Amino acid sequence: MLVSLTVGKVDAGVTVLLTPDKRLIEFPSILLPPNIISGSIVDITVSRNNESEAKAEAQFAALQNQIYASFGASQPATPVLRCRNATQTSVVLEWDPIELATADLISLSLYRNGQKAGNIPRPLQMHSTKISGLAVDTEYSFHLVLRTTAGTFSSKQVVVRTHKMTDLSGITITTGILPSPMREELGKAVERIGAKIVEGVRIDTTHFVTTEGRGMPWEKAVEMNIPVVRPEWVEACEKNGRILGVTKFYLDAVRPGPPGSDSPSVASPPTPAPAQPAQKDLPQPPAQTEASKNEEANKEEGNEESSDSDEEDDDEEAADEDKAKVTDEQKVRLEDKDTQKVALRPAGDQGETKKASVEDGAEEDDSDKAPAPSPGDGASFQDVAL
Repeated sequence: MLVSLTVGKVDAGVTVLLTPDKRLIEFPSILLPPNIISGSIVDITVSRNNESEAKAEAQFAALQNQIYASFGASQPATPVLRCRNATQTSVVLEWDPIELATADLISLSLYRNGQKAGNIPRPLQMHSTKISGLAVDTEYSFHLVLRTTAGTFSSKQVVVRTHKMTDLSGITITTGILPSPMREELGKAVERIGAKIVEGVRIDTTHFVTTEGRGMPWEKAVEMNIPVVRPEWVEACEKNGRILGVTKFYLDAVRPGPPGSDSPSVASPPTPAPAQPAQKDLPQPPAQTEASKNEEANKEEGNEESSDSDEEDDDEEAADEDKAKVTDEQKVRLEDKDTQKVALRPAGDQGETKKASVEDGAEEDDSDKAPAPSPGDGASFQDVAL
């Protein structure tokens, strides 16, 4: 097909071509002949390349098949859930490894009785879980829900009923260090009660039976919070025909009974310290007689009286001291008054004073209590020392 077009505007990248019916076509300038200017007429031949078209279609189909084979041929598998073991209060569930195909994992959830119980941690590595705290002789239903980028997939429901107290078939025992005869007897007892013994500590191990607390299996059992009991617990369960609590049969709480005993003997209480029986055996103090009581009362009264008399003596001494102080103060005041009188007396009266002092000399000699005359020499009041 030949088409004639008129060149309109020429640009470095795009050239505008005009059709005979005045339509504008933008055409790459690089595909036009050189030296093209506005007004030039170019002929363009247009034809279909069938060979190249068929080749391109074949390449596109191959690409589609490759994409389908990689991402569309398979899809995530539906989880398959089953019960591994059940006891009176727990259930162990397991499932096949998760197959995601080309999808990405979002979550793996466990549902109990139609309600979500929780997400499974590390679902690509973990293929089992243990659910504890269930009721005795009760029916439960479980199922898994797998969520991926390719959709959501749910497993079939698994109905499990917990065991009765008389059903011992759910007991799974792992043995530790045991003497050979005791190990044989334990195996026979476990077989009689319908339980089972497994090698190694597993998620469904319910009890770890041993006589010594050491070794790697014992450490793993302690780490997984599995009860560590003595062989007497199995014998007690067989004798009673039902599962028993393990409190009295813990390894560190129970001592082995005599070989011929039918039931395990509970660990004897620790011997009391020697101080305790000594305190208990002390003789009781004899009861006090009336005479001893009276004597003690008299002693107390005597002590009270002596303390009262001492207090009275102290009060009297304090009163005497106060009186003596008052007397001394009065004497000092009298002496001060006499001294002041002598100092204030005029000089003309000194002769009379001397005469009176001569006349009264005899009386002054007889009486030592009178104060001595002041050595006044007619000085003023300021010159006399008080």
